[in-house]
Amino acid sequence: MKKLGARSSTNDVLQGKDLTGRTIVITGSNCGIGFETAQALAGAGAKIIFACRNVEKGEDALRRCQALHPNSELAFFSLDLASADSIKRFSTEVKDETIDTLICNAGLVPTSYQETQEGLEMTVGVCHFGHFLLTQLLLPQLLKAKALTGKAPRIVMVSSESHRMPMKLNFNKFPLNKTDTFFPFMAYGQAKLCNALFANELQRRYQDQGLTACSLHPGALITTSFGRDSGFLSLLFKVVSPLTKNPNQGAATTVYCASHENTAELAGKYFSHCKPSRSTKEANNPETAKKLWEMSEAWMKGLKISTVKATTKEATECA
Repeated sequence: MKKLGARSSTNDVLQGKDLTGRTIVITGSNCGIGFETAQALAGAGAKIIFACRNVEKGEDALRRCQALHPNSELAFFSLDLASADSIKRFSTEVKDETIDTLICNAGLVPTSYQETQEGLEMTVGVCHFGHFLLTQLLLPQLLKAKALTGKAPRIVMVSSESHRMPMKLNFNKFPLNKTDTFFPFMAYGQAKLCNALFANELQRRYQDQGLTACSLHPGALITTSFGRDSGFLSLLFKVVSPLTKNPNQGAATTVYCASHENTAELAGKYFSHCKPSRSTKEANNPETAKKLWEMSEAWMKGLKISTVKATTKEATECA
């Protein structure tokens, strides 16, 4: 196997791997790195559940993936991470699936202040709070996976080097509200920092139940529909795209984290270019991670949904 690095493709990562028997949920899998992640893992034998907001685009993505891999097992279910009702409906629709891996890939950068159905700032609402709720609703299935299939459960959070933008997660301005000055990339930085913190806290709380969680940076300014709401961002991405990864290269690190056999080498780590990398001090701050979890949990309980208790003494006291 060739040495993996910044220009590795998903084929490089998956060389010689057979993922038959794995069932993987991927949010935002209709385009860009999400689709490349889905089609690559499907090609290696995994069953892929496409979880996408846009039904037409999600179903088209499934058809494109089926054309690439005619023998693959695929399913599509609508999921809008800006709506708690949609997230709950999705979890009900997939309740009979034996899910062993959740890839939280979906993300966005609104160009102006917007809110989720529950009134949260959209960037953090989708990237963190929506994924937090989805994860909690799928955790019972994930934690049962090893007993049912022998496949150790894992959660992969697609973060970003943008997590370095806020030196600290300022809970006095988190989430941002409509009275705050809105800077899109500051909101995105908050959201990506939350992804890294969430992965670390998941690892701490549920490692004794066999769960592995990690976060990653897919690559710099990947050519994708990521800037779909902004003409400026779309133009910027086109200009710099020759200097960046293509979507398949951007998906390589996600695929690595989803398929690497030795989960102990993934646990609680941050990855870039298919290898462990150093995240910020704040991303590894256990007090910040705990506070974020408790805030997210309180929001979730406001929806009258309980989180899944961990077996460790410390985590149970916080649950």
